[in-house]
Amino acid sequence: MIQKIQSFFTNPKVQHSLHSIKPEKSLLGFIGIVLFFIIPEIVAFIYSTEITQYAKLGLENNTGFITYYYDLLLMLFEEGGSWFNLAFGVGLLVWLFKSDNA
Repeated sequence: MIQKIQSFFTNPKVQHSLHSIKPEKSLLGFIGIVLFFIIPEIVAFIYSTEITQYAKLGLENNTGFITYYYDLLLMLFEEGGSWFNLAFGVGLLVWLFKSDNA
């Protein structure tokens, strides 16, 4: 099984496909990864209880379309931060700045 996995990643076609989907190193790529993967998880780790209290209070006091906003906040922050998503964001940063020759 390990040999099959190793042969899969050393296959030239797999290497080419991974290289073709890798974004260019740029400030915009860095900001995108940090903004969409890392910062939301850090906020969730630090402020999840405050955000869920705010959302629950908003659901009690409001009706109509705005309740979707509070439901979304509850869905995103009720469980706290995700170590998987944080590790995924760091992995994307490493992949973004990894040398193509290595």
